[in-house]
Amino acid sequence: MRTLPLIALLALAATPLAAQRSTERFTWHGRIPAGQEVEIRGINGGIRAEPGSGPEVEVVAEKSGRRSDPREVRIDVVPHSGGVTLCAVYPAPSGREPNECRPGGGGRSETRNNDVQVEWVVRVPAGVDFVGRTVNGDADARDLRGDVDLATVNGGVSISTSGLARASTVNGSVDVSMGRTDWTGRLEFQTVNGGIDLTLPADLSAEVTASTVNGGISTDFPLTISGRFSPRRIQGTVGTGGRDLALKTVNGGIELRRR
Repeated sequence: MRTLPLIALLALAATPLAAQRSTERFTWHGRIPAGQEVEIRGINGGIRAEPGSGPEVEVVAEKSGRRSDPREVRIDVVPHSGGVTLCAVYPAPSGREPNECRPGGGGRSETRNNDVQVEWVVRVPAGVDFVGRTVNGDADARDLRGDVDLATVNGGVSISTSGLARASTVNGSVDVSMGRTDWTGRLEFQTVNGGIDLTLPADLSAEVTASTVNGGISTDFPLTISGRFSPRRIQGTVGTGGRDLALKTVNGGIELRRR
């Protein structure tokens, strides 16, 4: 029998361990009244929301890591007067204050040299609004029946809802279809490296501004142009105007579609 050298045995033993990924699952469910929101806040990993089949919000967070331990990343659940917020809370860098989960953009969320990914799946009942925030990952909400607000940095954003929608990213495309046009104030959709594809109901009335640097702009809606026309920047009125709609990218095209 041929005996392998000790270094070869060590290499064989180390290879499977190096490729292994530790995982851990978190689940939560609870009833949120219609008109309130469920908010997800992550750092590494994508967010996917889909319609719920019952009256409760259902959340599954799959944590995984190679170098870092998924157990060091906790999931905090913070009920509040407007609904509930769930956060992936990572260990803070040495010398920093501990991270904390707070609704609406509050709290602290900072990490360094941690490769744990948290992939979220959320089932949202009709009438409940959904908010999703991550840094490295796609944000996707499909066939929802409430208002949706998604943002990421490195990833695409995709939304379809019968309610209102807001979306932004830096490196990725924005693809949105929404069923209402009665927002107040200014509604913005923006990215830097990616296109914007926005589908709205035919009864849209808005003051529209769309701009890109490297890409074209097209619209299905009759648009009364204000000021000088440019193939990469348009400003005009759809219908009777009255509310502001802004679409902005740098590297990508813009398409405004009529349902």
